[in-house]
Formats: sequence, structure tokens, C-alpha cells
Amino acid sequence: MRILGLDFGSKTVGVAVSDPLGITAQGVEIIRRKSENKLRQTLARIEELIEQYQVERLVLGFPKHMNNDIGDRAVKSLEFQEMLKRRTGLDVVMWDERLTTVAANRTLIEAEVRRENRKNFVDQIAAVFILQGYLDYLFNQKPE
Repeated sequence: MRILGLDFGSKTVGVAVSDPLGITAQGVEIIRRKSENKLRQTLARIEELIEQYQVERLVLGFPKHMNNDIGDRAVKSLEFQEMLKRRTGLDVVMWDERLTTVAANRTLIEAEVRRENRKNFVDQIAAVFILQGYLDYLFNQKPE
């Protein structure tokens, strides 16, 4: 079963997909949009990726504050979750994404990616971290 991981931002959506066994996450792309409220093309592209990779579940990053409060960004993510459920008919799991962007930036710095180029990759890498966290959770839930 393949799972699609999404890092939903105000202007971009980072996308990652699992391997068919659900062990590893790989970055796919960053979906960019001109306006925060223009989601039709974004949703259509996600549907194309679902079909292309034969995805059976979605994992959407849930940007909680460090004190576990839910802010404006998290509310928008919950609204996006509902849109995804309606459009795709798939289960959409919300996954705590705290510090994934920080970790993604750190990874790019360690890989010596130039500062001006990091923004081209950070959301995709964050989506990989979100999805890999969920895959690791699933793996650890399996009975031995």
C-alpha cells in the first residue's frame, strides 16, 4: 500500500510518497500556487499523483505550536484535510509536523545546498520527514 505525505503551506505543498511496502518515503515534488486560497489546481494535481502512484492513504502535516496549541495554520490544514477527504474519498491522517521544516533546512545545510536554493527543496524534504515519521510509527505498531 502506497501512502502520500503532504506538507501543506500557504503557497506550496511538499509531496512525498512511500515505497509499495510502506517502509521508506521519497520526495516527489513541490506543488506551487499563486494565492493561498486557490486550491483547485493543487487538489487536481494531488488527485493525479494519487492515481499515478496508486495511493491508498494520505498523511497531512499538522502544524501545532510547540506548546501543543492549534493556531491559524493548523486550522487551515484541518480545512484542507476535509477538502482532500471529499475530493479523493481516501483516509487523511493528520500527523504532527513540529520541527520538520527545521530538520529539512538542517539536512539541506548539511548537504551544502546554497541558501538561495534551499527554498526549492525544503517543503519536499519536510513532506518526506512527515511521511517517514508516520511510516516508522506504523512499523512500530506491528505485533512482533
